[in-house]
Amino acid sequence: MAGYEYVSAEQLAGFDKYKYSAVDSNPLSLYVMHPFWNTVVKIFPMWLAPNLITFSGFLLLVFNFFLMAYCDPDFYASAPDQQHVPNKVWVMVGILNFMAYTLDGVDGKQARRTQSSTPLGELFDHGLDSWACMFFVVTVYSTFGRGPNGVSVFVLYILLWVVLFSFILSHWEKYNTGVLFLPWGYDISQVTISIVYIVTSIVGVEAWYNPFLFNFLYRDLFTAMIFGCALTVTLPMSLLNYYKAYRSNTLKHHSFYEAMLPFLSPVLLFILCTIWIFHSPTQILETQPRLFYFMVGTAFANISCRLIVCQMSSTRCQPLNWLLFPLALVIFVVLTGVLPESETFLLYLLTTFITMAHIHYGVGVVSQLSKHFNIRPFSLRKPSSD
Repeated sequence: MAGYEYVSAEQLAGFDKYKYSAVDSNPLSLYVMHPFWNTVVKIFPMWLAPNLITFSGFLLLVFNFFLMAYCDPDFYASAPDQQHVPNKVWVMVGILNFMAYTLDGVDGKQARRTQSSTPLGELFDHGLDSWACMFFVVTVYSTFGRGPNGVSVFVLYILLWVVLFSFILSHWEKYNTGVLFLPWGYDISQVTISIVYIVTSIVGVEAWYNPFLFNFLYRDLFTAMIFGCALTVTLPMSLLNYYKAYRSNTLKHHSFYEAMLPFLSPVLLFILCTIWIFHSPTQILETQPRLFYFMVGTAFANISCRLIVCQMSSTRCQPLNWLLFPLALVIFVVLTGVLPESETFLLYLLTTFITMAHIHYGVGVVSQLSKHFNIRPFSLRKPSSD
């Protein structure tokens, strides 16, 4: 597996023909964030590789995730009569989240500034974004937690899936239309989350206990914003963009089955994980919520990355992601009682396996495309011809 090539010859040929096509119509992005990013990008030296900016921003989100895992391992720290997360941690998490968002906004500008734009850069950026969805959703959960004034771990599980499906919806659009319509919800959510972290450091988590309006709590606002954005903005705009492509006869896939193929693996992942939750002998989501979210988010990221490769190379999406099979096997073992009292161990084992498999896939794809385009992933210097 060490030298396994994940990108086929057909896909490599597709990458050679790839042209970036995206539409960003979000007023917040156009009139506020882009002018800000245009200023920030001038700070970076011309020798700095865009992928290094992308990866640095991603690592900040990973750091936030594990920092909050240390301070709030079971999501009870924000509950009354519990030891709360220190205010200085909220400040740090808020600043780092905004820095990560900023770096994600300037990496493409740095690529154009240094004339180093490549299909690998876009794939690297969006591939890490697919994994980042889980990190920032689970991290922000600690502001409310699962206490009497928070939301249950199952509600957060559903909210996580709303965010994940919102992400893959934009790449489903591009798979079918050839154009990436950047979702409005991303910019709004990142600015809001960063502000919430800073406000929490000032007023404390106790401020979120109080009703926002009448008996409408802040946790309800949090839930309503995620559902509302998905149902009233993300989904309608995606369907509208798809319909416009259909009316103009520019769809890349005309059969319903081929058009909907990218959703097969994510839907199966959702079904399998939800079956596990409802039939778990040890209430696995209640006992290991953070680990379960991590497993779901990582498996989803692998599915998304493979879709992005197919979408960018104009090749057919794979019907089934192979990581679904070890997941299904673990669920079968757990639900049939073959290994009683080993459910938590099996979750750890599965999560480790999926994580290593996803990292191996990512490193393999980046290495293969770097060699194909004769570039270094984290440097603007060309590889030696020796």
